[in-house]
Amino acid sequence: MSSTPDRSTAAAMEFIANTPHLIGELTVESLMSDYANHLCFSLAKDRFTATPHDKFYALALAVRDRLMERWIKTQQTHHQQHAKRIYYLSLEYLMGRALSNNIINLRCDELVRQAMQKLGINLDELLEIEVDAGLGNGGLGRLAACFVDSMATLELPAMGYGLRYDYGIFRQTIKNGYQFEEPDDWLRHGNPWEMARPEYAQKVQFGGRVEAVPVGDGTQFKWVGHEPVIGIPYDMPIVGFGCNTVNNLRLWSGKARLEFDFQDFDRGDYFGAVEAKNAAENITKVLYPNNNNYQGKELRFRQQYLFVSCSLQDIIRRYLVDNQDFNGFTDRVAIQLNDTHPALAIPELMRLLIDEHGVGWDQAWETTRGATGYTNHTLLPEALEQWPVRFFEKLLPRHLEILYEINRRFLRQVQTRYPLDDGRLQRMSLIEEAGPEGKSVRMAHLAIVGSKSVNGVAALHTRLLQTHLFRDFAELWPERFNNKTNGVTPRRWLLLCNPELSALISERIGDGWVKDLNQLRKLEPAIEDKKFRARFRQIKRDNKQRLAQVIQQNTGVVVSPDSLFDVQVKRLHEYKRQMLNVFHIIMRYQRLKQNPGLDLVPRTFIFGGKSAPGYFMAKLIIKLINSVADVVNSDESLQGKLKVVFVPNYRVSLAEKIMPAADLSEQISTAGMEASGTGNMKFALNGALTVGTLDGANIEIKEEVGDDNIFIFGHTAEQVETVRRDPGYRGRRYYEQDEAIRGMCDLLFRNFFNLEEPDVFEPIRQKVLDGPDPFLHLADLRMYAEAQDRADQLYRDPEAWTRSAILNVARIGKFSSDRTISEYNREIWGIKPIHIEVS
Repeated sequence: MSSTPDRSTAAAMEFIANTPHLIGELTVESLMSDYANHLCFSLAKDRFTATPHDKFYALALAVRDRLMERWIKTQQTHHQQHAKRIYYLSLEYLMGRALSNNIINLRCDELVRQAMQKLGINLDELLEIEVDAGLGNGGLGRLAACFVDSMATLELPAMGYGLRYDYGIFRQTIKNGYQFEEPDDWLRHGNPWEMARPEYAQKVQFGGRVEAVPVGDGTQFKWVGHEPVIGIPYDMPIVGFGCNTVNNLRLWSGKARLEFDFQDFDRGDYFGAVEAKNAAENITKVLYPNNNNYQGKELRFRQQYLFVSCSLQDIIRRYLVDNQDFNGFTDRVAIQLNDTHPALAIPELMRLLIDEHGVGWDQAWETTRGATGYTNHTLLPEALEQWPVRFFEKLLPRHLEILYEINRRFLRQVQTRYPLDDGRLQRMSLIEEAGPEGKSVRMAHLAIVGSKSVNGVAALHTRLLQTHLFRDFAELWPERFNNKTNGVTPRRWLLLCNPELSALISERIGDGWVKDLNQLRKLEPAIEDKKFRARFRQIKRDNKQRLAQVIQQNTGVVVSPDSLFDVQVKRLHEYKRQMLNVFHIIMRYQRLKQNPGLDLVPRTFIFGGKSAPGYFMAKLIIKLINSVADVVNSDESLQGKLKVVFVPNYRVSLAEKIMPAADLSEQISTAGMEASGTGNMKFALNGALTVGTLDGANIEIKEEVGDDNIFIFGHTAEQVETVRRDPGYRGRRYYEQDEAIRGMCDLLFRNFFNLEEPDVFEPIRQKVLDGPDPFLHLADLRMYAEAQDRADQLYRDPEAWTRSAILNVARIGKFSSDRTISEYNREIWGIKPIHIEVS
């Protein structure tokens, strides 16, 4: 421990001694005062012992103080005005760092910077100390984070519900090119943004049996003999931009009813004494446990039920504060299910209404269906959750009875509409009679049947839901299906992560775009302004220089900011086709080896993303990327024309550095397989051009920016289906017909990139050459390479490229999450915005 104080801590201690406490005010002096107070009185640190993390924590608490009055006032106002609320149920919230985001949304960034500067503290260094919250995995969780930001910014009474995971998905490290998973202990040093609310704890039941008890002329069902788990809520404030609304994100943590069994302890059975406690707390121990085994699947099932039961009990508790019955429930409550993870909410709400509150079946069903909306996020049939019936028999026996009754009534309705159509009955049933794990419950079907609204997240995605995946349901209830194209919050994904570009835009058109992204259209005249283009180009290069430093720090690879930064960062999955990207890199490498003087645009290919721990092929793709990178980056004959890097442990805070630096955005999923994507929107918002298939939201981006400002390639969704149906389809067809593809495959599959591990990529060879590859890697490769050549050609003309980049920024306004949430509210929820006044 240092024996002398550093200057910043000493200055803070001196300041507090000479300045009155001005808690909560947004002034430089009050921020300095609160920072110093928290350092001393909240953290019990003095000028000799304060660590950098203590300084971060003290500032976070000082900023949190600015939220408290707004937070309380928001909840009071919503209660006093009997507001209808949207309750957003999501098993993930990929929030990223909160301090910088809250500072931006409070619009006090300059005040905070000045306060820290006066205390001798570098704010940028302090912001880097915060760890990303381990509450999400990929696009689903990041979308939820954007949505709660927009709900608050639009002043909608809203509450998010989720789980408080002790450990995030995992911390990714790369060893010998392979992904290794380490615990993401994100709560190790505490979370300054959360507040425990044990007074609102909820009891959740597992196991036991159902008893039918005669009551009058009917029967009441009692769930008895169960094992209880307690859900403890932790609240996090979600502040809107430029307004006083601070909504609530409530996260549940599983706890045992008793800390330990004293009788077991007294008998000397020390491990048995805490067994129930450990089992209960394991439920929220880690985000998405590995489900490759029975125990992992059962734990995930328990997670989902704990989450929905606690949330619905809390929603009902809040509703009954001002209401005596459930006649007006749908006038006060809107529930949105973010994918099928919360689909157990439907039988659980039925159980609570019928068993706990004495509501009749018909009213309970109308209430449940009338309050609930369902968002689908996948077109992959294998990604649609199905839970074995045996899980319900073991853990949720009452819910299984309710599910069977829902299904009986629903199938009677289908049969009446379509007499003697047994195939349709089988396809639409909530129960899969003969799945790979025996009889199972189709959770997506349950979500559709139990909701008043079913939406996709891009125009193509929604159309395919209606014409393919859920065709039977769309024919039965066409009015129930609608589209809500995804969006991203411009606060985090431009204002916060790209401050120089944000300042340039605001200087040109004002700062109204931060809350109305359509105002970016006003930038279009700047496209012909040579000075504006030069400044735009310099900002991009500065961002690339900063990212180059991050890459060197994380990988040791030196890359040039003067090369084209070609970026693909997203979850590793075969349908997202990181492998297609690598195949093109190998083709490019081969061209340079065959003709060292070839005048190709220097490129740096940047990858990032995590594979699910049990997804063998995705982990092999990570190995492939790193193996190719090792060879390419050590080949001096390339003269810097080609570099490949895989940046480990991709996360929100890393994305905030990558997005502003990208020149080219890779959105190359097999057409018809990506629901929407939001990375494509973030990249375009920061001035990257897109190379992509006609998939997900790429189609709508193309409609906005025009054919000349995006590089589209590949088979369409309809053509993909035609190729797959061809009994003769094999990748080897393209190998035999295309010399460049054949050369690439020979180089890869004859161990050129993996001499020390022969045949390690044999599973890839079998998949893309000999198997009927459903992702069409080789079928799309030639068209992909041609699109990349078009990108090269445009990049050679810096002025033309910059024009296209500015136009992408100017026309991306549609893809604001504010627009998406406004559509949800107007067409599904019907929530009245409420303005919050504070003194």
